[in-house]
Amino acid sequence: MIILAIETSCDDTGIALIKATGKKRPKIKVLSNIVSSQVEIHKKYGGVYPLLAKREHEKNLPIVCKKAIKQAKNPKIDVVAVTVGPGLEPCLYSGVNFAKDLAKKLKVPLIPINHIEAHIYANFLKSELNPKKVFPSIALIVSGGHTQIILIKDFGKYEIVGETRDDAAGECFDKIARMLNLDYPGGPAIEKEASKIQNTKYKIQINLPRPMLNQKNYDFSFSGLKTAALYQFKAQPLKIKKSKAYIRAMAYETQQAIIDVLIYKTIKAAKEYRIKTIILGGGVSANKELRKQFKTAIKKHLSGVEYNVPDKKYSTDNALMIAITAYYHWLKSKDKNWKKITVDANLRL
Repeated sequence: MIILAIETSCDDTGIALIKATGKKRPKIKVLSNIVSSQVEIHKKYGGVYPLLAKREHEKNLPIVCKKAIKQAKNPKIDVVAVTVGPGLEPCLYSGVNFAKDLAKKLKVPLIPINHIEAHIYANFLKSELNPKKVFPSIALIVSGGHTQIILIKDFGKYEIVGETRDDAAGECFDKIARMLNLDYPGGPAIEKEASKIQNTKYKIQINLPRPMLNQKNYDFSFSGLKTAALYQFKAQPLKIKKSKAYIRAMAYETQQAIIDVLIYKTIKAAKEYRIKTIILGGGVSANKELRKQFKTAIKKHLSGVEYNVPDKKYSTDNALMIAITAYYHWLKSKDKNWKKITVDANLRL
């Protein structure tokens, strides 16, 4: 089966084609995976401007689609899949409308895909999905718009056991990066500065809070961390706050505070629900230090638990994860007549 998938939930225009085979042991062959980023366009805003992003999607979609199909060597497409939510509504509509027109032209089914679910199934590009070995699982989906701990009992059976009550982790990175006058997006910029701390002699000690770390739940709150960082920043003399040493120290402490909370809450949930696998997904999961510390924590606290995290290039938004998820839906769904394709910016699992 050849699946063409479309992803436009935020500011990345993504189209991918895969060849998927097998039922009990699905195999995925990537034919093409094109992502057109709008980062440079939105930098001056310090975030994504939805209507501008929509305009760029509408301009990019035909170009990216043509390129993806050509790279895949013009195969016969059996199914079209598209992200319907969650995300920015204008951006989602641009992708859904394009997908509807394409599916109608090709006379093939159109499968609606949940963006969060797709981040989970990006982990199964390289390995087969064997429910007996994988589930129950705990997935941590962490990005610019979402921070959720999800209990996965089986394919399509999800329970959100914890989520942010305000800012997502990626949003916190962006806001603190902007305060420090670092590039957008903030996560990679802060990661870059934090990595330099080991090679820098500095005397600045910064202690930021780990919000909700010891509360008896799996929820997050990164708004308080952002506020604490702002107060700390404002209290410094101008000469200090503009120094490389201070910026690197703040970046390091911000990153570590977020990592500490994410790992602690996820490990705690994994213990309670006695899971077999921990799964990471979302743009923030591309953070090298987060991946490294998660691996160490799982080895230390969760004997026998598997650790799945996608390649860094598949952690951020892409259409390949939409295509993979669509194939599992095709295998598992009894009714393949997906006619009600509607956008839901606040779509839940």
